[in-house]
Amino acid sequence: MPQVLAIVMAGGAGTRLSVLSAERSKPAVPFAGKYRIIDFTLSNCVNSGIYNIAILTQYRPHSLNEHIGIGKPWDLDRARGGVRLLQPYQGREGQIWYTGTADAVYQNLDYVREQRADHALILSGDHIYKMDYRPMLRFHQERGADLTVAVMNVPQEETNRFGIMAVDADQRITAFYEKPRARDKGTLASMGIYIFTMQTLAERLIAGRRAHPELDFGKHVIPAMIEQCRVFAYAFDGYWVDVGTLQSYWETNLALLRPDPPLNLYDPAWVIHTLSQERPPVKIGLQGQVARSMVANGCVVRGRIEHSVLSPGVYVSPDALVRDSIVMNDSWIGAGAALDRVIVDKNVVVGAGARLGDGDDFATPNTAEPDRLNTGLTVVGKGAHIPAGIRVGRNVVVQSGAQEEAFAPFGSRVPTGATVGNGR
Repeated sequence: MPQVLAIVMAGGAGTRLSVLSAERSKPAVPFAGKYRIIDFTLSNCVNSGIYNIAILTQYRPHSLNEHIGIGKPWDLDRARGGVRLLQPYQGREGQIWYTGTADAVYQNLDYVREQRADHALILSGDHIYKMDYRPMLRFHQERGADLTVAVMNVPQEETNRFGIMAVDADQRITAFYEKPRARDKGTLASMGIYIFTMQTLAERLIAGRRAHPELDFGKHVIPAMIEQCRVFAYAFDGYWVDVGTLQSYWETNLALLRPDPPLNLYDPAWVIHTLSQERPPVKIGLQGQVARSMVANGCVVRGRIEHSVLSPGVYVSPDALVRDSIVMNDSWIGAGAALDRVIVDKNVVVGAGARLGDGDDFATPNTAEPDRLNTGLTVVGKGAHIPAGIRVGRNVVVQSGAQEEAFAPFGSRVPTGATVGNGR
């Protein structure tokens, strides 16, 4: 296999994930109990035999930096390759922040060239999927391509979320529409996975940056290359999800609980690697019941868990009920509390008898974030404390760090669609 440098775009703020990305970048958001979203891209790389990886970070990188470290969980701390975290820096030209996806690579072009790779594999760090990149690389070489874009068919009603392409009989791309409003451009969507020949990448970045300071692959680089270069589409027919919204994040997690889940986390031939904490085994108490759920190491369950995902170290008190919910690391669910369609971030305390996701009003959206919370989900930010006995409705946001006094204006019930503030 030729020398390949994988460049992972991991600087996104992920604003559509609301409070889940308030204190971390989207690739660092926990997923499926013990993992982070970026684990899937990194595992795809090493399982494909690609060990030279650069990760471009920007927004709140501390959690991501701590998680990746020197790359030991992915066997990236060996001499055969390695992982490098590249953050924006101020140089002589005064540039500080990345202004587009391609601009992020352009600002690190000296490092990219130093790797002396034949090809650059550009990846997103915030998608959930399993993919062997080697067949795509062979496809790229066999066609003598300057650029190959991984594509898949998406529902027509979702085409405005993606770059949409038209191709000829040889899979050569003939047109590219970045997030088109019209739904008549086809359903062949870019997955945000690109293979460039290294020389072509450098030339296109340098030329494009002169015309577009906010240089972006989808808006500028790819459209300009279609008429001038050999650009092909590589069809992928496996499982791939952009967990860019709270609804898709919740649905994708709970889909793992099906008898035949769309994504197999238990495949020994394609292990998803992660940084695992040393925790004791799961303990199920005398009253504890677990049904159709994933419960990570270190959890203590003395209540009932139904169709939910628990991250390491969660404590569920007697007579508590967690249903259709996601509870992250080291959160504490008090006695008699009830969670229904709730996403709870790390280190949250839910007081005894509190009810989250209470009531039947699923339709009234959150007043502050109506486009993000409108399906009945309630979200609790990192480190929040929920008072004992309070009732919290649907589509409610509890901000990160909110303490019990922040609930006082609402009395005994937080209505559907409200936001509890005074957090960090």
